[in-house]
This record gives sequence, C-alpha cells and structure tokens, in this order.
Amino acid sequence: MGILPFRRKKSEETSDLNQLLMKARSGDEEARNQLLREYIPFVAKSASQATGRYIRRGQDDEFSIALAAFNEAIERYDLDRGTSFLGFADTVIKRRLIDYFRSKQAKQRDVPFSDFEVEDEEENVINYVEVQKSVEEHQKLVEGDARRDEIQHFTELLMQFEISMEELVDLSPKHQDARENAMEVAKVIAANQEFCDYLMTKRSLPLKALMNHVKVSRKTIERQRKYIIAVSLILIGDFEMLQDYIM
Repeated sequence: MGILPFRRKKSEETSDLNQLLMKARSGDEEARNQLLREYIPFVAKSASQATGRYIRRGQDDEFSIALAAFNEAIERYDLDRGTSFLGFADTVIKRRLIDYFRSKQAKQRDVPFSDFEVEDEEENVINYVEVQKSVEEHQKLVEGDARRDEIQHFTELLMQFEISMEELVDLSPKHQDARENAMEVAKVIAANQEFCDYLMTKRSLPLKALMNHVKVSRKTIERQRKYIIAVSLILIGDFEMLQDYIM
C-alpha cells in the first residue's frame, strides 16, 4: 500500500491565503499575481454559478469581469472581520456580474418580487428573480449577436461559391425526402477530409469520388449542388447555431 500524499490542513491553507492577502494589500504585486493565478478555477466556478452556464477563460467577457471583481475583493477584504475571504470574493464577483447583466438589459424592467430577496455575505439584499431575468436577457442579447455574426460569416463564405442567401432559400428542396438525401450527401462530404479539401479548394463538389460513397444519383446531386454545398459548409465550418437548424 502506497503512502498517501500529505495534505495540508484547512487552517494552514487559510493562513497562507491570509499572508498572501496581506502582502498583496501592502503593494506586493508578485503576491497579488500569485493569488490571481492560483484562484482562476475559483473565479471561473463562481462566474459559472452566477450565469448558469460554463464560463471559459479568455473567451467569455464574464470571466474578465469576474477576475476583475476578485482583484477588487483583494483590495476591499477586511482581514479583521473574521469572515471567509472566498465567500466575500464570491459575493463581489456575483454583484459585479449582476451589474454587467443589468447594464445590458433594456431600460424597461418588471417590478421585482420581494419574496425572493435574500441577503448576501455583506447583508446586502439581492433579488434572485431579478438576477435570473437579467441573466436571461443578457443571454438573449449574446445569442442574438452571435447568430448575426454567424449569418454574416456564412453569407460571405457562400459568396466565394457564387451562392447568395436569397438563392439558397429558393433552392432548398421542397420535399422532405429530397432534403434528407441532400443532407446525407453533405454529411458524407463533411466526414471525409479529402472531400472537404476538394470542396474548399475547387469550390465545387467532388462528384466522381462521391458516387462511390452515396446512394443518391449523380443527376440529383447536380440538381441540388448549391444546396448540398451550403449544408456542407455549415457542417464543416464553425457554425454551431446554424447547425441546429439542419441537424
């Protein structure tokens, strides 16, 4: 039986944390940076809990806001108060994210439900129904912006294949069976790197090679060529929201 790794007591960890906090508060930038580095997982977890979704470092604005709030907590924490620093930091992070969500909301808001008001670590009242509404409204704004960006990117990509969005609407197969057959061809292309390379370099379908991998006739593929290309591009590219419409 192997020797179990030594694990520091919680009191020792708290003592080390407090020492770093005191150094950071006194102007020791190395101590501050150490705190910010070591508690990145805590910051990400706190932000994720506040938003109700996974927050990614370097990709989501909420992480930057949460990290700035953690740094603010280092400045404001009262070591003599006897409360947990991490509990205090969690409160500051959530409050700053709430401020961020509210700033993104439309001006008109519903009357808050006082029955859902609770006190945080600093005895400030937070209405979690209002917070949830702020998060939902912010999420809608983020998704709307992302969807517009995807459509713009996809439109520009289609233009390289001499296909317009208006044309694509008209070319979409009217019958369910025809649509499913076209999508199956597109999935075969997206799953084959050689087909993908051919499509992106030649700006056309690898018809001859495709015939050995699909059951759809060449005539049908040629007739649905632009639609198949469009669906293939969605599957190949980074178009998560558009993929929801075709999968």
